Amino acid sequence: MSVWAVVAVAVGGALGSVLRYAVMAGVGRWAGSGFPWGTLVVNIAGSLIMGVLVEIVARKWSLPAFWQVFLFVGVLGGFTTFSTFSLDLAMLMDRHAGLAAVYAVGSVVVGTAALFVGMALVRWSMS
Repeated sequence: MSVWAVVAVAVGGALGSVLRYAVMAGVGRWAGSGFPWGTLVVNIAGSLIMGVLVEIVARKWSLPAFWQVFLFVGVLGGFTTFSTFSLDLAMLMDRHAGLAAVYAVGSVVVGTAALFVGMALVRWSMS
């Protein structure tokens, strides 16, 4: 891990996070707050952008490592980590459907369960 890679992630992550906030705020104003529309839009848009950029870089662009880290880890990571989840899942599906299923279930089900465990730990410790 180089200093420049850390800078790329930090700057890109800041830009992606601000973009996520702006999109979620805009969608929230338009669609209301009864459903997490902003998160859904960000996750879908981030996955679409990740798919487009990954394929372009693989087929056409010769993008230096700094810019790949800036775009994929920084900007898209700050915008939504769901795009990385989607890419990882798609790559696993190409190689091994069983592992893809384990990854998807583990990420969504076990990740959500971990969130509930974390909340319960705090509630328990504060009661």
